[in-house]
Amino acid sequence: MMKLSEIKHILQTAEAVNFELENGTLVPEHFHVTEVGVITKHFIDCGGTVRNEKVANFQLWDANDFDHRLKPQKLLNIIALSEKALGMEDLEVEVEYQSDTIGKYDLGFNGQNFVLLSKTTNCLASDKCGIPADKIEKPKINLNNLIVGNACTPGGGCC
Repeated sequence: MMKLSEIKHILQTAEAVNFELENGTLVPEHFHVTEVGVITKHFIDCGGTVRNEKVANFQLWDANDFDHRLKPQKLLNIIALSEKALGMEDLEVEVEYQSDTIGKYDLGFNGQNFVLLSKTTNCLASDKCGIPADKIEKPKINLNNLIVGNACTPGGGCC
């Protein structure tokens, strides 16, 4: 994850602000940053440990405003206002972007564009929750190999 200070450093010399997904698909260049905020998560993990997490959050919105282009200085100004108004610290940045639903992404930079990196869930108390270490790693499934439609056959045991 990138910290807010890293984003500000990149924006100081950037000619444009572009975001792309990990697969190379660009977020439309007429996107808006509709929110900049601090998200605090206070929770208990499956091992009984109370935890607090805090991230800076950017929300990207793809509007029908095709003439809009966010310039680096404008985003720096938005960040500065957020730091002042919200007391935002140098936090790690999470980005919300609309796909099938609101997706949450970590943020990277590939030298030209900011990259929305997929986030995953994880067990934070693997030493306490009773799941063997070899079962914690989630299996990777190629969705292209899934059978679409009714794949059950009578007596097949899938229903």
